[in-house]
Amino acid sequence: MNLTASTVFVPGATSGIGLELALRLHALGSTVIVGGRRADRLAEIAAEHPGIDTVRIDVSDAASIEAAAREVLDRHPDLNVLVAMAGVMEAEDWRSADFLATAERVVVTNLLGTIRLVAAFTAHLQTRPDAAVVTVSSGLAHVPLAVTPTYNATKAAIHRLSEGIRLQLEPAGVQVVEIVPPAVRTSLMPGHEENPVAMPLDAYVDEVLAILEAQPDAREVLVQNVRPLRFAEAEGRYDAVVARLNATDRFAAAAAH
Repeated sequence: MNLTASTVFVPGATSGIGLELALRLHALGSTVIVGGRRADRLAEIAAEHPGIDTVRIDVSDAASIEAAAREVLDRHPDLNVLVAMAGVMEAEDWRSADFLATAERVVVTNLLGTIRLVAAFTAHLQTRPDAAVVTVSSGLAHVPLAVTPTYNATKAAIHRLSEGIRLQLEPAGVQVVEIVPPAVRTSLMPGHEENPVAMPLDAYVDEVLAILEAQPDAREVLVQNVRPLRFAEAEGRYDAVVARLNATDRFAAAAAH
Protein backbone atom coordinates (compact mmCIF):
# COMPACT_ATOMS: atom_id res chain seq x y z
CA MET A 1 0.00 0.00 0.00
CA ASN A 2 1.41 3.36 -1.07
CA LEU A 3 1.04 5.83 1.81
CA THR A 4 2.31 8.92 0.03
CA ALA A 5 0.77 8.95 -3.45
CA SER A 6 -2.60 7.21 -3.24
CA THR A 7 -6.15 8.47 -3.59
CA VAL A 8 -7.95 7.10 -0.54
CA PHE A 9 -11.62 6.96 0.43
CA VAL A 10 -12.21 6.45 4.16
CA PRO A 11 -15.92 6.05 5.00
CA GLY A 12 -16.42 6.23 8.75
CA ALA A 13 -13.67 8.79 9.27
CA THR A 14 -15.41 11.68 11.01
CA SER A 15 -13.80 10.73 14.35
CA GLY A 16 -11.54 8.23 16.03
CA ILE A 17 -9.12 5.96 14.20
CA GLY A 18 -10.64 6.75 10.82
CA LEU A 19 -10.18 10.50 11.09
CA GLU A 20 -6.69 10.26 12.52
CA LEU A 21 -5.64 7.86 9.78
CA ALA A 22 -7.19 10.09 7.11
CA LEU A 23 -5.34 13.15 8.42
CA ARG A 24 -2.03 11.30 8.56
CA LEU A 25 -2.39 9.97 5.01
CA HIS A 26 -3.23 13.46 3.79
CA ALA A 27 -0.15 14.84 5.55
CA LEU A 28 1.99 12.16 3.91
CA GLY A 29 0.88 13.32 0.47
CA SER A 30 -2.08 11.14 -0.43
CA THR A 31 -5.37 12.56 -1.68
CA VAL A 32 -8.00 11.74 0.96
CA ILE A 33 -11.79 11.65 0.86
CA VAL A 34 -13.52 11.36 4.24
CA GLY A 35 -16.97 9.79 4.38
CA GLY A 36 -19.56 10.02 7.13
CA ARG A 37 -23.24 10.41 7.93
CA ARG A 38 -23.26 13.90 9.46
CA ALA A 39 -23.12 16.73 6.92
CA ASP A 40 -22.24 19.28 9.63
CA ARG A 41 -19.27 17.23 10.83
CA LEU A 42 -18.06 16.71 7.26
CA ALA A 43 -18.23 20.47 6.69
CA GLU A 44 -16.15 21.05 9.83
CA ILE A 45 -13.49 18.58 8.68
CA ALA A 46 -13.30 20.19 5.23
CA ALA A 47 -12.96 23.65 6.76
CA GLU A 48 -10.37 22.60 9.33
CA HIS A 49 -8.28 20.56 6.90
CA PRO A 50 -8.05 22.19 3.46
CA GLY A 51 -7.39 19.70 0.71
CA ILE A 52 -9.41 16.89 2.27
CA ASP A 53 -12.59 16.16 0.34
CA THR A 54 -15.76 14.86 2.02
CA VAL A 55 -18.72 12.74 0.94
CA ARG A 56 -21.85 11.93 2.88
CA ILE A 57 -22.41 8.20 3.30
CA ASP A 58 -24.41 5.93 5.61
CA VAL A 59 -22.93 2.45 5.37
CA SER A 60 -26.08 0.92 6.85
CA ASP A 61 -27.98 2.07 3.75
CA ALA A 62 -27.27 0.31 0.43
CA ALA A 63 -28.57 3.23 -1.64
CA SER A 64 -26.33 5.66 0.25
CA ILE A 65 -23.28 3.51 -0.46
CA GLU A 66 -24.10 3.35 -4.17
CA ALA A 67 -24.64 7.12 -4.37
CA ALA A 68 -21.45 7.87 -2.46
CA ALA A 69 -19.43 5.53 -4.69
CA ARG A 70 -20.69 7.33 -7.80
CA GLU A 71 -19.85 10.70 -6.27
CA VAL A 72 -16.37 9.65 -5.16
CA LEU A 73 -15.46 8.11 -8.52
CA ASP A 74 -16.87 11.05 -10.43
CA ARG A 75 -14.69 13.49 -8.49
CA HIS A 76 -11.72 11.17 -7.98
CA PRO A 77 -11.34 8.75 -10.90
CA ASP A 78 -7.80 7.99 -9.69
CA LEU A 79 -9.12 6.40 -6.48
CA ASN A 80 -7.01 3.36 -5.69
CA VAL A 81 -7.52 2.68 -1.97
CA LEU A 82 -10.71 1.99 -0.03
CA VAL A 83 -10.51 1.92 3.78
CA ALA A 84 -13.73 0.35 5.11
CA MET A 85 -13.52 2.00 8.52
CA ALA A 86 -17.18 2.60 9.47
CA GLY A 87 -18.49 0.53 12.35
CA VAL A 88 -20.51 0.52 15.56
CA MET A 89 -19.98 -1.21 18.88
CA GLU A 90 -22.92 -1.63 21.24
CA ALA A 91 -23.47 -3.59 24.42
CA GLU A 92 -26.12 -6.33 24.38
CA ASP A 93 -27.75 -8.53 27.00
CA TRP A 94 -28.90 -11.77 25.37
CA ARG A 95 -30.72 -12.73 28.59
CA SER A 96 -33.21 -9.95 27.90
CA ALA A 97 -35.89 -9.70 25.23
CA ASP A 98 -34.66 -6.54 23.54
CA PHE A 99 -31.19 -7.34 22.22
CA LEU A 100 -32.23 -8.30 18.70
CA ALA A 101 -32.60 -4.79 17.25
CA THR A 102 -29.12 -3.89 18.50
CA ALA A 103 -27.62 -7.09 17.12
CA GLU A 104 -29.19 -6.54 13.71
CA ARG A 105 -27.97 -2.94 13.59
CA VAL A 106 -24.40 -4.04 14.35
CA VAL A 107 -24.49 -6.73 11.66
CA VAL A 108 -25.89 -4.36 9.02
CA THR A 109 -23.31 -1.67 9.75
CA ASN A 110 -20.17 -3.67 10.46
CA LEU A 111 -20.50 -6.68 8.20
CA LEU A 112 -23.05 -5.95 5.49
CA GLY A 113 -21.79 -2.37 5.25
CA THR A 114 -18.25 -3.58 4.61
CA ILE A 115 -19.42 -6.10 2.02
CA ARG A 116 -21.46 -3.46 0.20
CA LEU A 117 -18.61 -0.96 0.28
CA VAL A 118 -16.14 -3.40 -1.22
CA ALA A 119 -18.71 -4.44 -3.83
CA ALA A 120 -19.18 -0.81 -4.85
CA PHE A 121 -15.49 -0.33 -5.64
CA THR A 122 -13.96 -3.67 -6.67
CA ALA A 123 -14.55 -3.28 -10.41
CA HIS A 124 -12.92 0.17 -10.38
CA LEU A 125 -10.02 -0.83 -8.13
CA GLN A 126 -9.04 -3.63 -10.48
CA THR A 127 -8.26 -0.98 -13.10
CA ARG A 128 -5.96 1.08 -10.85
CA PRO A 129 -2.25 0.68 -10.03
CA ASP A 130 -1.27 0.11 -6.38
CA ALA A 131 -4.89 -0.67 -5.55
CA ALA A 132 -5.87 -1.79 -2.06
CA VAL A 133 -8.90 -2.64 0.05
CA VAL A 134 -8.33 -2.05 3.75
CA THR A 135 -10.69 -3.77 6.17
CA VAL A 136 -10.94 -3.16 9.92
CA SER A 137 -11.52 -6.06 12.28
CA SER A 138 -10.57 -6.11 15.99
CA GLY A 139 -8.71 -8.08 18.60
CA LEU A 140 -12.21 -9.16 19.61
CA ALA A 141 -12.40 -11.17 16.39
CA HIS A 142 -10.16 -13.65 18.23
CA VAL A 143 -11.12 -13.34 21.91
CA PRO A 144 -14.73 -12.50 22.87
CA LEU A 145 -15.87 -9.66 25.07
CA ALA A 146 -18.96 -10.73 26.99
CA VAL A 147 -20.84 -7.44 26.68
CA THR A 148 -20.55 -7.16 22.88
CA PRO A 149 -21.27 -10.60 21.38
CA THR A 150 -22.52 -9.40 17.99
CA TYR A 151 -19.68 -6.92 17.61
CA ASN A 152 -17.24 -9.76 18.30
CA ALA A 153 -18.97 -11.91 15.70
CA THR A 154 -18.97 -9.23 13.00
CA LYS A 155 -15.28 -8.58 13.50
CA ALA A 156 -14.53 -12.32 13.33
CA ALA A 157 -16.48 -12.35 10.06
CA ILE A 158 -14.48 -9.38 8.76
CA HIS A 159 -11.26 -11.26 9.54
CA ARG A 160 -12.34 -14.33 7.61
CA LEU A 161 -13.88 -12.21 4.83
CA SER A 162 -10.57 -10.40 4.42
CA GLU A 163 -8.70 -13.66 4.08
CA GLY A 164 -11.26 -14.97 1.58
CA ILE A 165 -11.46 -11.96 -0.72
CA ARG A 166 -7.68 -11.67 -0.66
CA LEU A 167 -7.50 -14.99 -2.50
CA GLN A 168 -9.61 -13.51 -5.30
CA LEU A 169 -8.55 -9.86 -5.38
CA GLU A 170 -4.79 -10.07 -5.01
CA PRO A 171 -4.37 -12.11 -8.24
CA ALA A 172 -6.46 -9.34 -9.87
CA GLY A 173 -4.04 -6.68 -8.63
CA VAL A 174 -5.86 -5.46 -5.50
CA GLN A 175 -4.04 -5.79 -2.19
CA VAL A 176 -6.22 -6.67 0.83
CA VAL A 177 -4.99 -5.31 4.16
CA GLU A 178 -6.69 -6.09 7.47
CA ILE A 179 -6.17 -3.59 10.29
CA VAL A 180 -6.69 -5.29 13.67
CA PRO A 181 -7.05 -2.70 16.46
CA PRO A 182 -6.74 -3.47 20.17
CA ALA A 183 -8.34 -1.19 22.74
CA VAL A 184 -7.85 2.39 21.49
CA ARG A 185 -9.05 5.60 23.14
CA THR A 186 -11.90 6.62 20.85
CA SER A 187 -15.59 7.42 21.29
CA LEU A 188 -16.68 4.02 19.96
CA MET A 189 -18.28 3.28 23.34
CA PRO A 190 -19.14 5.63 26.24
CA GLY A 191 -16.13 6.39 28.44
CA HIS A 192 -13.71 4.84 26.00
CA GLU A 193 -11.72 8.01 25.34
CA GLU A 194 -10.60 8.30 28.98
CA ASN A 195 -9.89 4.64 29.70
CA PRO A 196 -6.23 4.16 30.70
CA VAL A 197 -6.26 0.53 29.55
CA ALA A 198 -6.77 1.57 25.94
CA MET A 199 -3.94 2.80 23.67
CA PRO A 200 -3.77 6.54 23.02
CA LEU A 201 -5.15 7.21 19.56
CA ASP A 202 -2.06 8.95 18.21
CA ALA A 203 0.23 6.19 19.48
CA TYR A 204 -1.93 3.58 17.81
CA VAL A 205 -1.95 5.31 14.43
CA ASP A 206 1.81 5.96 14.74
CA GLU A 207 2.37 2.21 15.05
CA VAL A 208 -0.05 1.35 12.25
CA LEU A 209 1.68 3.68 9.81
CA ALA A 210 5.11 2.46 10.87
CA ILE A 211 4.04 -1.11 10.08
CA LEU A 212 2.58 -0.12 6.71
CA GLU A 213 5.70 1.85 5.83
CA ALA A 214 8.02 -1.00 6.80
CA GLN A 215 5.81 -3.69 5.25
CA PRO A 216 4.02 -2.24 2.20
CA ASP A 217 2.79 -5.73 1.32
CA ALA A 218 1.38 -6.39 4.81
CA ARG A 219 -1.75 -8.52 5.04
CA GLU A 220 -2.53 -7.92 8.73
CA VAL A 221 -1.56 -4.81 10.67
CA LEU A 222 -0.91 -6.04 14.19
CA VAL A 223 0.38 -3.55 16.76
CA GLN A 224 2.03 -5.01 19.83
CA ASN A 225 -1.02 -4.43 22.07
CA VAL A 226 -3.28 -6.63 19.96
CA ARG A 227 -0.95 -9.61 19.62
CA PRO A 228 -1.99 -11.23 22.95
CA LEU A 229 -5.57 -11.39 21.64
CA ARG A 230 -4.72 -12.29 18.04
CA PHE A 231 -2.61 -15.29 18.97
CA ALA A 232 -4.24 -16.40 22.25
CA GLU A 233 -5.78 -19.57 20.83
CA ALA A 234 -2.78 -20.53 18.70
CA GLU A 235 -0.47 -20.15 21.69
CA GLY A 236 -2.69 -22.11 24.09
CA ARG A 237 -3.63 -19.08 26.21
CA TYR A 238 -7.24 -18.68 25.07
CA ASP A 239 -9.12 -19.45 28.32
CA ALA A 240 -6.78 -17.31 30.39
CA VAL A 241 -7.00 -14.37 28.01
CA VAL A 242 -10.82 -14.62 27.84
CA ALA A 243 -10.99 -14.63 31.64
CA ARG A 244 -8.62 -11.70 31.99
CA LEU A 245 -10.37 -9.69 29.27
CA ASN A 246 -13.74 -10.06 30.96
CA ALA A 247 -12.54 -9.82 34.56
CA THR A 248 -13.90 -6.33 35.23
CA ASP A 249 -16.43 -4.05 33.63
CA ARG A 250 -13.81 -1.32 33.38
CA PHE A 251 -11.44 -3.52 31.44
CA ALA A 252 -14.28 -4.86 29.30
CA ALA A 253 -15.29 -1.35 28.32
CA ALA A 254 -11.78 -0.71 27.02
CA ALA A 255 -11.11 -4.00 25.33
CA ALA A 256 -12.01 -3.22 21.75
CA HIS A 257 -11.07 -0.53 19.26
